[in-house]
Parts: sequence; structure tokens; C-alpha cells
Amino acid sequence: MAKLIMYLQYPFVRYAIIVGVLVALCSSLLGVTLVLKRFSFIGDGLSHVAFGGMAIASVLKMSNEMILVLPFTIVSAILLLKTGKNTKIKGDAAIAMISVGALAFGYLVMNLNPNSSNISGDVCTTLFGSTSILTLNKTEVWLSIILSLIVVVLFIIFYNKIFAITFDEDFSKTTGINVDRYNLLIAVVVAIIIVLAMNLVGSLLISALVIFPALSAMCVFKNFKMVTIASAVISVIAALVGMSVSIISSSPVGSTIVAINVIVFVVCYIIGRFEGGC
Repeated sequence: MAKLIMYLQYPFVRYAIIVGVLVALCSSLLGVTLVLKRFSFIGDGLSHVAFGGMAIASVLKMSNEMILVLPFTIVSAILLLKTGKNTKIKGDAAIAMISVGALAFGYLVMNLNPNSSNISGDVCTTLFGSTSILTLNKTEVWLSIILSLIVVVLFIIFYNKIFAITFDEDFSKTTGINVDRYNLLIAVVVAIIIVLAMNLVGSLLISALVIFPALSAMCVFKNFKMVTIASAVISVIAALVGMSVSIISSSPVGSTIVAINVIVFVVCYIIGRFEGGC
């Protein structure tokens, strides 16, 4: 505890914790919807797209990579949504096609135009978020706070509509809800979350922040509202505990947070089995 308090005196550690908590909160809010809609792997697809965008931004030596990566990922989310409705290219095939292509293209670009001699280290940091969360500056922190607030506000405002299209899109259409518009909103918000989470856990581990808290909450609760609240609480606590353990033990931030989420899921699964739920 003394070591943790000592580290908290450094601004970069406080920045990391603030952004980490906000990212965990935002990831958990839409996680329940994505799991119930069986669209969990959109996180994986968009994270690989974000990796490709980050590789391009790195080659262009942009001081703020988010300026390029965010719109690049949002456009890809829209393309995924549109392509997934194609009769020849189904949703899962579209995700695989775009994500693998972007991942390969990003790695190719980084190798052809290296910014440093340690390409493997740069790629590892981007994929697993090993140190980038601890190198955030004030501008990036404020940008993360603003984007996180936008995600939370949008979720609260459109909660009822999101709830409706999560369980029955056909019925929602008959009640006059523009399903395509709200699916597009979900895709855009997920893209924002993915870009925010890149610094925390890296592009390969982002899906864990979306899926594990939602599944853990579903094991214990059955009401959509309670599952969403429980998912948010679990995600934030896991992020705080994971980052604290990482700071004290010098372990990779992203991997530690995911490991805590896995442990919480196992505990919730056991509780759910005893209660006859999970």
C-alpha cells in the first residue's frame, strides 16, 4: 500500500488510473448489448482496424495518433455494419475480412517504414498496451475524458432504444424505432471505446473489457438494468485492482486487468451455478 501511495504522487500514474477507469466504464456499458446481440467480436475486428490506423499514424509521425485512428475506426465500424447486412458477406465474415486485413496491413506498414530499430517492441506495445497507458499527456487525458463522457451520455439518453433493439429488432421496427440508426450509433460508440481502450490493454485484449464484465454480471443477475449496472461496477473494480497490482508488481497493465476480469468471471460463474443461473 505504501508503494502504491508513493506511485500515486506521480501525475502520469494518476492520468493512467483516470483514463483506465473511464475506459473500463464505457466498455462495460455496451458490452451487455453486444453479447446479447451475438456481436461480441466486433471489438476484435475494430481493434485490429485501430492497430492499422495507429501504424499509419506512427509512420506519418503524428503527435496525436487519435486524430487519425478515431475517424478511421468509426468509418470501419460503419462499413462493418453495412457489409454485414450483405447477403453474400455475413457479419462474422465481414469482421474477419476487415480485421485481418487491417492487422496485416498495419504490421506491413510498420516494417516498411520503421520509426525505430525496435519494431517488435513497438508492435508488442500496440497489441498488448504494455506501457502506453503510462505515457499519456494532459491533452490525451482530457480527450479521453471528453469522449468517455460522450459515450456515457449517449448511452443514458438512448438507453430505452438500445434496450429495445437488443432484444427484438423486428418488434422495435413495428413500434417506429429506426433500428438502423441506433445500430449505427452503437457501432460508432463501440469504435470510440475501442480507440480509448487501445492505450489501456492494447488491440488484442480489448474484447476482454467488453465481454468478461458482461458475462460475469449475467451469471449473477437476470434483469437487463441490473446486469448493465453490475457489469459497470465489475469492470471499474477490475480495472482499479488490475492497475494497482500492475503498478506494485511491475506487470503488464493490460494483461493484469484481463487476468483480474477472468478471475472475477470464474467467481461469478461458480456463484451463478449454485444459484441455478449461469
